[in-house]
Amino acid sequence: MARVELQVPIRAPVERVYAIARDVESFPQFMPDVKAVKVLEKSEDGSRTLTEWTAYASQLKLQVKWTEEDIWDDTARTCHFRQVKGDYDMMEGVWRFEPHPEGTLFVCELDYELHVPLLGAVVQKVVHYLVTQNLKGILEGVKQRAESDQV
Repeated sequence: MARVELQVPIRAPVERVYAIARDVESFPQFMPDVKAVKVLEKSEDGSRTLTEWTAYASQLKLQVKWTEEDIWDDTARTCHFRQVKGDYDMMEGVWRFEPHPEGTLFVCELDYELHVPLLGAVVQKVVHYLVTQNLKGILEGVKQRAESDQV
């Protein structure tokens, strides 16, 4: 299993950053590699969603699809997610939104497995690089949106 841990400080209040991150359906508007996010199911209180994602790994000219379950905790300002169907063998993690001297610290932890038969360690390194770049894109996209839309 591989792990990616990233964080980025954002000059915006935690509530604002969390709200932007929760609006995953808007991601394709400001994240070029995210082509579509569709909410398939939503609990009555909105804390559990089932979302279908389509992303494009431009470096490999490869479209990646998955469906994930997201558990949002508005009090703790976290999102625990896991793939329920898709291209990964396993994918799960957490987003945390924590108070920070600049405003908010957006923390992402992701554990994943993606086995490509007959391909070795070099391909696994490329996959790890692409997964890391994708997560950086999400963190940076949320950061840019939160900081640029300040009133």
